[in-house]
Amino acid sequence: MTRIAITGALGRMGTLVIQEAARIEGMELVAGLDAVGAGKPLQGGVLVKDASQLEQVLKETRPDVLIDFTIAKAAVKNVCIAASLGVDLVVGTTGISSEQHSVMREAIEGNVAAVITPNFSVGVNLFWKLVADAAAALKGYDFDIEIIEAHHNQKKDAPSGTALATLEAIRRARGESDLSEVVYGRKGIMPRGKEIGVHAVRAGDIVGDHTVLLAGPGERLEIRHQAHSRAAFASGAVRAATWVVGRKPGIYGMADVLESR
Repeated sequence: MTRIAITGALGRMGTLVIQEAARIEGMELVAGLDAVGAGKPLQGGVLVKDASQLEQVLKETRPDVLIDFTIAKAAVKNVCIAASLGVDLVVGTTGISSEQHSVMREAIEGNVAAVITPNFSVGVNLFWKLVADAAAALKGYDFDIEIIEAHHNQKKDAPSGTALATLEAIRRARGESDLSEVVYGRKGIMPRGKEIGVHAVRAGDIVGDHTVLLAGPGERLEIRHQAHSRAAFASGAVRAATWVVGRKPGIYGMADVLESR
C-alpha cells in the first residue's frame, strides 16, 4: 500500500491527482493540505488541513510520498520539511528558480527519492526526446529554432516550465550553454541572429500547447504537443508516486519512471 499526502489538494491539479489516486488499487490518500479550505472533506473522508501544519500532519499520518502542486515558494518549504522527515517526493510545481532548485536538491540528496518535473505526461516526455533528436540532427545546418507555448489565462509563470525544459533539451542536444543566445519574445527592430526564440501565449482555458519550429531555407519542421486534459498530468504524477517509493535517494525525472515501466 502506497500512502500519499498532497499539498495544493484543492487546486486544479491536486483535485485531479486525488481522483486518479482513488482509482489505483494499493494507493491510499492519508492527508491533503491547502492554503485555503481547511476542514473540507476529500476522498475517503480525509479532511483538508491548513498548509502551515505540514510538518505536524506528516508526522501524524506518516505517508510514503508527498505530491506537491503548489507555487514555487511553498514547494521549496514543503520539500525541505518532507525530506527532513524521510518522506519521498513527487513535485510538479513550476516557476521554481535555479536558487530554489539548489535549496531543494540540498534537502533531498542523501535523504529521500524525488521525482521532479514540470510535466508528467507521457506525450511531453516523448516530445522532449523528439525535439532533442531533431535539434542534434540539424546542428550545423542553417535552421532557426523557435519555441512557442500557450496556456490558460490564469497561469502565473511564463515561459512555462515545459517550455524551459524544452529549451534545455535543445541546448543539451546542440552542446550549447550560452544563455545569451536565447531571446524571450521580441519587440522593436530585432534582426534575427543565431538565437533560440521562446514565446509565451496566455489565453482562455488552454490546457497546454508546446510547439518547436525548426525552419531552414525553403522548408520547416514543426514538432508539437497538445494537452487536451490535465488528467494526463495527474495520471503521470500518480504513476511517479508509485514508482518513487523505495528508490535510492536522489532526484529523478519522469523519463526514469517511464523507462522502468
